[in-house]
Amino acid sequence: MESKKTDGVLVVEMIQRFDAYSAKEVETFLQENIASGKKKILCDFSGTEYISSAGLRVLLAAAKALKKEEGTIALCSLGGPVREVFETAGFIPLFPIYGNEKEALAAVK
Repeated sequence: MESKKTDGVLVVEMIQRFDAYSAKEVETFLQENIASGKKKILCDFSGTEYISSAGLRVLLAAAKALKKEEGTIALCSLGGPVREVFETAGFIPLFPIYGNEKEALAAVK
């Protein structure tokens, strides 16, 4: 997982397969950044081909933790199969979702 800070937003390039095997790594990364004071996180799914319920759970936990800190988590570049999982799970209304990183950064900062 790669990350960068752009205009006060932590941009996280999500991994190719966000499943039960990788969820703990992503969860640790997000929670450590939230604990260190990051309040705006953008998860870029442009390189993600698959997400499981374990991945969805990690994102939901991060969103709840950020809400307590008056922060926000946004998502961008959800490809077809990944977007379909979000839609099927009913997660689309739970997150601000943008078409690409540029659009998301303009809205989140």
